[in-house]
Amino acid sequence: QVQLIESGGGLVQAGGSLRLSCAASGRTFSSSIMGWFRQAPGKERVVVAAMTRSGSFTYYTDSVKGRFTISRDNAKNTISLQMNSLQPEDTAVYYCAAGAGVMTIARSYEYWGQGTQVTVSS
Repeated sequence: QVQLIESGGGLVQAGGSLRLSCAASGRTFSSSIMGWFRQAPGKERVVVAAMTRSGSFTYYTDSVKGRFTISRDNAKNTISLQMNSLQPEDTAVYYCAAGAGVMTIARSYEYWGQGTQVTVSS
């Protein structure tokens, strides 16, 4: 089992920044990929950014490229998502996830955090 706990969400004005963190515990060595997803009201959960455990490969959805940065600290079992130049359309619940397989699809992720709300006001 892997437990994931997110933190760092909140309310920010458009153009502002937030940093999300996810602390992982348990059998973290079994997770070769970790990612951040988001789900806006009435919409499906989609991947925002993901990376392999080694950090060799990263993925960003087009809408966040150049604004968001995913990083991980394997020694501390944490991953982070630095979000800059936030826009109202970034408003969603953000989830940290861990798993194995293709990093861009939700079904690759077996473990999920509880989610943290990010609200961007215009």
